[in-house]
Amino acid sequence: MKKIKICCFLIIATFLATGCKKDFLEDMKSFDKYDESIFANEVLTGWYIDRLYYDCFSAYRSPVVSLMGTYNDTRSRSTEEIGGTVTDMINSQKTLENANQADSYYGRALGANANNDPFNRIRTANFLLQKIDEKGQALSEEFKKKARGQMYFLRALQYFELMRVYGGVPIVLTAENAGADDPTIQHPRASPAEVVAQIVADFDLAAQLLPATWGSADYGRFTSGAALAMKSRVLLTYASPLFNANWDNPGNDRWQKALDAGLAAETALTSAGYGLYGNSAKDWAEMWYKNDNSFNKEAIMVQLLSKETASSGIISNGWERSIRVSKQSGGGGISAPKEMVDLFPLADGERPTLANGYDSAHFFMNRDPRFYRTFAFSGMKWPVKEAEVPAVIWLYRWIYTGNKKAYSDGNQVSSPVVVRKMTNPSGSSTVNGLAYSGTDIMEYRYAELLLNIAECYAAKGDVSNALVYLGKIRKRVGIPEANNYGIGTLASKYAAIEACLYERRVELAYEGKRFWDAQRWMLYNDDAATGNNTCEKLGVAPINGTARTGRLWQYKTALSGSADPLTAARGTISIDPDAADFAVQLDRLKTFFDDNITIVNTDQPVDKDGSGNPLFISFRQNYYISGLNSTALSLNPWLQQTIGWNDYSGAPGTFNYRQ
Repeated sequence: MKKIKICCFLIIATFLATGCKKDFLEDMKSFDKYDESIFANEVLTGWYIDRLYYDCFSAYRSPVVSLMGTYNDTRSRSTEEIGGTVTDMINSQKTLENANQADSYYGRALGANANNDPFNRIRTANFLLQKIDEKGQALSEEFKKKARGQMYFLRALQYFELMRVYGGVPIVLTAENAGADDPTIQHPRASPAEVVAQIVADFDLAAQLLPATWGSADYGRFTSGAALAMKSRVLLTYASPLFNANWDNPGNDRWQKALDAGLAAETALTSAGYGLYGNSAKDWAEMWYKNDNSFNKEAIMVQLLSKETASSGIISNGWERSIRVSKQSGGGGISAPKEMVDLFPLADGERPTLANGYDSAHFFMNRDPRFYRTFAFSGMKWPVKEAEVPAVIWLYRWIYTGNKKAYSDGNQVSSPVVVRKMTNPSGSSTVNGLAYSGTDIMEYRYAELLLNIAECYAAKGDVSNALVYLGKIRKRVGIPEANNYGIGTLASKYAAIEACLYERRVELAYEGKRFWDAQRWMLYNDDAATGNNTCEKLGVAPINGTARTGRLWQYKTALSGSADPLTAARGTISIDPDAADFAVQLDRLKTFFDDNITIVNTDQPVDKDGSGNPLFISFRQNYYISGLNSTALSLNPWLQQTIGWNDYSGAPGTFNYRQ
């Protein structure tokens, strides 16, 4: 039988393209076409598990998307990282407060077939957990143990996603059948405390049942260490101000529980061979693609993807194509807003301020080693597989007769800097090649676990240990040890927390994490009426009122013709951060810039309304936790609406997610 390789999150599963497995997977779309008898057979049970992996993660094809099952980039585009799309969540011209405006992630109305929605995925996990011991007596105990562990993990992960969107949701632990008038399935919204307790219990069970590592054929499946790491992420979220009104009280035990979970995960993962990948910035850049579809010590949870070009049954990485510039046959690139360019530390780890010698015009000089691996800019070497495609990209424009504009190599962007992180320099530059990138996506890196631990220490007031863990992150990429790797002396726990959140913005940039950090710390605004004062406490400016701004490199002199005036002048420039003469190369680019380039604003604001007027981020207090949408409320009228949102009939919500 012909085999097609399908890569899905945490697993490369070989699915049979014809025959019984295909029929079985189709049957799983309808609850009435399969029963518990499948759990008497290891092959059928394995297919069942693989199908749930597929339902959960087949749409996970870019590092900036989030929410298991649906995976979209709305939340990343609601942060400082990516401009140009003003989502409803940050649009100052919109106010979201009614049920028909609430997030639709909760699910759709039931139909003849099972939708790939959160509670259907939970039901799939519940069904196996409920039936496998009874019907699987012929299965080996080791197989059943791993099967249950994966289902507990998936159920916990799905409830965590629901918790982050809605706060409290109904807890359902058995495979229930839908019924309009059955009171036994009319579960109320559980409190966040109850939801977290259930998530933690499931991850604890998963950690007990799953192996520390899998064999190469099963690499990418959930491990015991991943379960402990996820427990750390969950408890960190629950300790944060969004869910913890008492977060600043030294007697509050949530930070200690989150710390204990993080340290336990660190111990377990280290003993299983996990850790920070490499010991240089070059290693940091290469870890995204060097161990493709094979063990990577940094990758606690990883989406394995395929570069095959079959017409169907293939899950590939769409990131490579989206961020490559037009000259490379890419999607045009993701322009880095000025705010992101100016964010990264200097080479010695200090903040990029005027007092520390930072010059935003020469942004490429003297930066954190991660800057040169997160971004590409005019004059930088960013190769692709084909030798005939220029390895150096150029991002500038010139004005010629009649105020016409032309762009270097056809790369029309809104910044002289584009995102390059997590790309493969051996990737093909053809459209099809980029469309079928096989670069894996690390959903949870070991570095994030260390940052979780650092944040817990900081919130507890243990600044010295917070600095130790932040230092591990910076040491790996080659930042000098002096002055606490450039972090300096942190005068208070608030300064330490801010330092942790800053480091997360740099280390985890463009990995889909920024929104969730801004959400759990409520960094968009302060609101005295709701007790939200974290921006003031941490000494950071709220995100609200800012915008993602663009700027352009433009040739200084207006021309009479459309030919590129800098083709000859740029010929000797090629910036390679791994080259021995890297500093000399940067000086050469600085001279080129000073001689030829001026900085101008984009012709229109990057963030604008339909008339071209500038828009500034406006994320309202009730957006941190969404209300239930109209579909959920109309089909489940016993559910309370969230405070800050109106219910199906227009009455204000009463469910308090902070209790």
